[in-house]
Amino acid sequence: ELKESRLGVFLKFKEMDFGWASRLVHYMLCFQLNIKKKYELWSLVGADPVRFSLIEFEQFTGLNCEYIEHLENPRCEVTNEMASFWERIGVSVDDGPSSEQIIRALKRCQEKYSSTTRASLARLVMDLERFENYPWGRVAFKVLMDSLRAKDFTKSYTVDGFIQVLQVWIYHALPKLGANYGNPLPNRPSPPLLAFKGGKGRKCFKDAISRHVISLNSTTYM
Repeated sequence: ELKESRLGVFLKFKEMDFGWASRLVHYMLCFQLNIKKKYELWSLVGADPVRFSLIEFEQFTGLNCEYIEHLENPRCEVTNEMASFWERIGVSVDDGPSSEQIIRALKRCQEKYSSTTRASLARLVMDLERFENYPWGRVAFKVLMDSLRAKDFTKSYTVDGFIQVLQVWIYHALPKLGANYGNPLPNRPSPPLLAFKGGKGRKCFKDAISRHVISLNSTTYM
C-alpha cells in the first residue's frame, strides 16, 4: 500500500539499485554560480545556466512539496497510545529518538544511518494517512540544500539528504550525457527519478561534461 502512495518512490528507487556517480555530481556542484537565493542551485554548463530548486525536486521525485507552517516541527497530538509506544521502545516523547537510538535500531536492520529525526516528525508514523500526505518532499529538499550550502567543495565532504536527485537532474540537464552514462530505462518511467539506472565506476565525467558543452556551443553557433 505504501509503495503505491507518493512515498512509494523511495521504495521503488531502492529496488532499482541505482548507480551512484559521486564524481559527476561533484563536478556539477563545482560549476555553481554564486547566487543570493538560499534554496536554489545554478550551475553554468555551456552558454546557459541550469537551475535546481524545489520545483525541479518535486518534478523529478513526485513527492509532496507543498508549503506548510512548522515544516520540521509539525503539531501532533500525543495520545496515550502513542506515549506508551515511545516509552516501550525507550524513546523520549518530548525529545524524539537520539542518534544512538537510531543507530541501534538501524543496526538491527543492517542499514546505514545519517541524521537524527525530530520527535514531532517521528510521531507522524502513528497516523498513516497524515504520514503519507505530509510534504516530505519539502523536508527532504530543505535537508539537502542546507547540507550543500555548508560544504567546501575544494575539500573532502559528505552530504545529508536525497542527493541522488541531483544526479538525475544532471542527466536531464545534459541529455546526451544522460543517454551515454545514465543507463536510461525504456518507456521513461514516472516520476523522472526512476527513468535512469545511473552508473557506477571511475568514468571521465569531467571530459564528458566538456564534450557536452562543446556540442551545445556548436549547435548554438550553427
